[in-house]
Amino acid sequence: MRELEFLKIIEKTLDSSSFLGDDCAFLDDFDIFVTQDTLVENVHFSLYTTTPYLLGRKAVSVNLSDLAAALSIPKYILVSLSIPKNTKDSFVSELYKGINDVCKEFGVKVVGGDITGSEKVVISISAIGKKSSLYLSSRSNAKKNDYILVTGQFGSSSAGLYALSNFLQADNKLINSHLNPTPKVNEALKLATLIDSDIAVMDCSDGLIDALYKISLESMHSIKVDLNMVPVSDELKNFCSQNNIDYKKFVKWGGEDYELLICVPEQTFLKLDKNIFTLIGRVQNKDNKPAVIIKNDKSIEKITYDTFKENSFDHFSF
Repeated sequence: MRELEFLKIIEKTLDSSSFLGDDCAFLDDFDIFVTQDTLVENVHFSLYTTTPYLLGRKAVSVNLSDLAAALSIPKYILVSLSIPKNTKDSFVSELYKGINDVCKEFGVKVVGGDITGSEKVVISISAIGKKSSLYLSSRSNAKKNDYILVTGQFGSSSAGLYALSNFLQADNKLINSHLNPTPKVNEALKLATLIDSDIAVMDCSDGLIDALYKISLESMHSIKVDLNMVPVSDELKNFCSQNNIDYKKFVKWGGEDYELLICVPEQTFLKLDKNIFTLIGRVQNKDNKPAVIIKNDKSIEKITYDTFKENSFDHFSF
């Protein structure tokens, strides 16, 4: 997987890489979190299947999702936009309407950015959030016997993308899950009020198992989950039934759900609202052999590095 290889090169090349490893960096000098995500035309989105308005919303939401995983209060964003020279004024106007609407919903302000020419549309956003808790979240914080929880439902976004890409009829809920995701900021801030130790949290932008494996890798603990406990929508099951697809493939490896994956100790788990946070498994031993063990009906599947590399989203496969 080229992304991981490049990240290792970057880590070895930099004089200091202590801030790397999570989707957000915590700058303790200022008590803030910073993150950045980039959406590239024909890699992360197609202008044939989305609108400028929805693209603007999604570009902000994916960054706020990273801040949510850091249990951070989103405050500011900077927007860098690269567009072809023949881009219409209406495209920029609608794009920024989408940006503005999401910012208003979460109390965020646009404080700067850049605009340049390009052969295709590229939108890159830097987001800044304020620390909300005495404690921090990081992929490396998972501990033995932690409860593994998720917010929301899984598989809907990737099913929506599959429907759009293959010109298939699908419920609007699936399409909207892909084109207009909602970052779980409010859920994260509720969690932040209940923790009394550092915990592991990650958003599932590249898929549920991708997030599970990365937490396993960074914490050096094995993880065991029951796939049947993962929440899914009836719309996803109906779509897959109509098209002879195993819906669990979308649940396991489909990305862009932007739900949170959370590992917490028992004392925190007992305080959480089970209507918001769903239990799907437990953290196992710290054996320095990262693996995700998935129970699926009567079968057991073990995800190791080779399985992860083969199935996880590759940003350089286009």
